[in-house]
Amino acid sequence: MHFTKPAWVIHKDSAKNDQNAKRLSIFSVHVHPDGSRIATGGLDAKIRIWSTRPILNPSSELSNKPPKSLCTLTMHTGPVLTVRWAHSGRWLASGSDDEIVMIWDLDPNARGKVWGSDEVNVEGWKPLKRLPGHESDVTDVAWSPGDRYLASVGLDSQVIVWCGFTLERLRKLDQHQGFVKGVCWDPVGEFLATQSDDRSVKIWRTTDWTLEAEVKKPFEDSPGSTFFRRLSWSPDGAHITASNATNNKGFVFIAAVITRNTWTSEISLVGHENTVEVAAYNPHIFLRNPGAPVATSNICSVVALGADDRSVSVWQTKSARPLIVAKEVFERQIMDLSWSWDGLTLYAASSDGTIGVFNFSPEELEGIAPHSVQEQYLTKFGFSAPPLPEGYSHVATREASQITPPPSPSRAQSKSQQTTGFEGVNGSGERVNMLVAKRSNKKRANLTTQVGSVPSAGGASVNGAASSSGASAPLSKRVQLTQIKEVGALSIPSASSPSFPSPSEQPYDAPDSWSRHADVSMDLDVPIDALDNVASPAKGKRKASSMNDLSEETRMAKARTLGGDRPRDIVPIKEIGAVEVGMWGVHPGVTLPVPPILTALSVEIEGTDDVFEGRNSEDDSPTEVIFVSGKQTQWLDYLPSPVLSVKATPYFCAVAMQDGSVNVYSHTGRRTMPTLSLGSPCSFLDAQKHCLLAITSTGQLYSWNIKKQSSVFSPVSVFPLLSSPNHTITSVSVRPNGTPIINCSNGVSSSYDIALTTWVKLSDRWWADGSDVWQGRQRTGNNHSARGIMSSVEGSLGGTPDPHAAEKQRPKWWTTALTLGHLETKLNSTRLLDSPHEYKQALLLYARKIADEGFRAKAEELIKELFGPTFYRPGREDGWSPSVVGLTKRDLLKDVLSIFAKSKTLTKLALDWQDTLKKSMIDE
Repeated sequence: MHFTKPAWVIHKDSAKNDQNAKRLSIFSVHVHPDGSRIATGGLDAKIRIWSTRPILNPSSELSNKPPKSLCTLTMHTGPVLTVRWAHSGRWLASGSDDEIVMIWDLDPNARGKVWGSDEVNVEGWKPLKRLPGHESDVTDVAWSPGDRYLASVGLDSQVIVWCGFTLERLRKLDQHQGFVKGVCWDPVGEFLATQSDDRSVKIWRTTDWTLEAEVKKPFEDSPGSTFFRRLSWSPDGAHITASNATNNKGFVFIAAVITRNTWTSEISLVGHENTVEVAAYNPHIFLRNPGAPVATSNICSVVALGADDRSVSVWQTKSARPLIVAKEVFERQIMDLSWSWDGLTLYAASSDGTIGVFNFSPEELEGIAPHSVQEQYLTKFGFSAPPLPEGYSHVATREASQITPPPSPSRAQSKSQQTTGFEGVNGSGERVNMLVAKRSNKKRANLTTQVGSVPSAGGASVNGAASSSGASAPLSKRVQLTQIKEVGALSIPSASSPSFPSPSEQPYDAPDSWSRHADVSMDLDVPIDALDNVASPAKGKRKASSMNDLSEETRMAKARTLGGDRPRDIVPIKEIGAVEVGMWGVHPGVTLPVPPILTALSVEIEGTDDVFEGRNSEDDSPTEVIFVSGKQTQWLDYLPSPVLSVKATPYFCAVAMQDGSVNVYSHTGRRTMPTLSLGSPCSFLDAQKHCLLAITSTGQLYSWNIKKQSSVFSPVSVFPLLSSPNHTITSVSVRPNGTPIINCSNGVSSSYDIALTTWVKLSDRWWADGSDVWQGRQRTGNNHSARGIMSSVEGSLGGTPDPHAAEKQRPKWWTTALTLGHLETKLNSTRLLDSPHEYKQALLLYARKIADEGFRAKAEELIKELFGPTFYRPGREDGWSPSVVGLTKRDLLKDVLSIFAKSKTLTKLALDWQDTLKKSMIDE
C-alpha cells in the first residue's frame, strides 16, 4: 500500500499564487467514476477539480503533465460542504453553506483564466441547474443507483429527493428532529438512509417515500459535536455502516453496522479514540474464498472509517481487526472518504486542508470481484424499480458511457498523424483525460485535448498557469473533429424539465478488467443548451443561442413581478351567482353547545403536583371546588351553581358555572376578582399565564388580564367566524397576551385584532394546496411550545394536498403566489400572537422566496419597512416602530440583506442598502 499527500491539492484564502496563503479546510472529496479526476469542496466556497495522474504517478507530478488543477468552480457563496459525481460521470452535484444544491455540467467555452485569480481552467464546467429548497446548510448529497434520484440533506432537518433526470423536486421528508448530516442509497434501489443529530438513522422506502424503520439504540449517547454523520451502504446491500455511534454509555466510540430488513445493530467497529465522522464502503464485493462460487456465505465487504482522532481505518468484514490504521497522517479530523471505482484507491479529506491517498494493490485487497458479480448478486433481492423514462441519456451502462479504452500510442499516432508533447514513464504519450460535452445541434464535435509543448503551425496555443504551485506551462490544444450522426432530441412532457437528447448508439469495446491508470475518453451526451437560468425559476423552453448570450443573460438577471409576464385579458362582466349570507346573520338566536355537567372536573397546574378540582353532587349537596397539593387539600369553596369548566395557571384558578358566572381564585383560595356574570353559560374556557378567556353559549367572547384586573378588549361575538350551519368551533385557546385563537371545522384559524377591531385569519387550510412552507402535514406532537404556536395551529388544522391536485391544471404562478401569500399571512399572525422566533423564521423564508424569484419591488418594500425613515423630519408622525415582537427591525434587516445579496437579481440592491445600514449605525 502506498500513501501520499499531494501538497498542491489546496483550498486557500488567496486567489493569487501566494506562497504565504493560508490552507483552508477541505470538507468533501469525491473521485470521478473513471478515476481520472477528483472534486474537492472547501472553506473558500469553491469546488476544485484535480487530475489524479500526478497523484498516482510521480513522473507526471514532476513534469506537471497533465496539469494538476483542471478546473475551479466559484458559483457558491458559502463553504462547499459536499461534492458528489453522478454514477454516469457526466454531472457533479455540490451542496453548500449557502443552502443551495448545484448541478454542474461540462462547458467547452468556459476554459481559460479564472476571474480574479492566477489560475487557469483546463476544462470548463458550468452550473446546469441551481436547486433551492433547503433552509440551512446543505451537508450531504447522494446519487441513487443509475442516477434515478438525487438526495440532499441539511441543517434544516430536511431530506429532499430530486429527480435525477429533470432535476425537479420530488419529495421533502421532514421527520427528523435534528440536523441531518449524512445520506446514502441502497445499492438495490429499494431504500434511502439518512442520519441526523436527533440520534437516529431513518430508512425510507423509495416506492412511496414512507418511513420503513428508525434505528436509535447505537446513537443514544452519541455526541452532537461532529461536523458530519456520513454513513454508507455495503455493495451487497446487506448492511449500513453508520458513523458517530457509541458503546458503554458513550465512552467507547464506534461505527455501528445495521443489518438490512431487521434494522438492528449487533456489530460494532471498535478502535477509534474519538467520534467516527464518516464511513465509506469499497464499491466492490469481495469473496472470502476467491476459489469458491459467489454465495451469501462467501461474500464480504471492505469499509473505510474516518474519525475525529485524525486517523483512517480500513476494515474487511471477514476479519475482526482492521486491515490498516493510518494514524498521525492528518493534523485535524477526517471530513470525507471516497473510493475509486476500481476499488484500489481511497481518498481522504481533512479539515487541516489536505487530502491523503491510499493506493492498494489487488493482492492487499484479496478477493476483489468484478462489478458484474455485484450486479448479478443484487438481483436476489427481487426488487423491481419503476421503469425508466425512455431516451434519457445518462441511464446508459457504465461500460457504454465511461470505460472506453484509449487507442495505443502507435495507433493514435498513425490515425491522427500527431505526436504527443511529452513522454510518460514507459515512453507512452500522456494526455489529460478531458471530458467532452456535446451540443444538441446538427454537427457535434468529439474533442481530444492534448497538453504538452507548443504544436507546429496550425495548432492553437493558450498560455497560463494550470497548477496551484504558480508555475506557468505552455498549453496547446489539438482539436480533432469527428462528424457524428445527429441524434434526435427527446421530448419531455414537463415544460419545466431540461431537454436531453437520446444517447448516441456507438459501439464500445470495453475491456474485461479496467486499469485505474488507463486514459479514458468520456463521450458525454448532455446538450450545452440545457442550462436553466439560475436566477429565474420561470422555466420555459429556451431558444438555441450562443453561450456568450446565455452567460450575459445569466449575469444580467432582470427583476420580476408575480404574474408580470401575463398580458391583461379583457373579461366580460356578468353575474355568476348570489352571495350566501352567513347563518348567524339570519338566525341570531342560534346558540353554541355547552359542556355537560359532570360529577368531577380537574386540571393540573403546570410544573407542580397541584390540582384544581370542581365537584358536582348528584343529590342536594352543594357544589364545591378544591385545591389539592399532593394528597392534601389546601383549601375549598362552595358554589351556588354546578361547575361546567375549570382552568388553572401558575398564577390563578378559574371556574365557570351553569348560571353564567365565573369565579377567579389565587392559589391560596382568595377571590382575586368579583364574580363575573356573563349572562349565559360558558361554552369554552381557557387560561394562559395572567389571561383568562371565555366564550358564552350566545357567542360572546371575553378576555381578561387577571393581574391588571381589566379586560383585554371589549366583548365581541364569535358568530362572524361561522358562515355555515355545518361549521363549528373545534378548539379555543388564549395567548399570554390575551389574544384568542379559535379553530373552526372549515379549516380556518382566527384571532381578534384589537388594533383593527375585527376578526382576522391566522391560517387557512387553503394554503396546503400550493404553499411550499405549509406545516399542517407535520405531526402536532405534545410540545407545542417547542414547535411554536403557529406550527401548532397549522398542525391542528391538518391539511393534506388534494389527491387529485396533480390532475388539476394549475395556473403558472400558483405555487409561488400561494407560498408568498402564506408567508405574508404568517408574518401578520406571528406578530399578533407575539411569537418572535416564528416571526423571524417566516421573515427569512419570505426573504429567500423573494430572492429566489427575483421580485425586486417586494424586496425593496420589505427593506424600507424594516429600515424605517432614512432622515428625521420634525413633525412627521409615520407610526414606524424600531422593533417588532421584541426584535429590532434593523437587526432583522441585516439577515434579510444577507439573503438578498446571494440573489443575482437583488445583489446590487442588497449591497447598496448594506452600505446605508452601516452608515446609519455609525451616525447613531
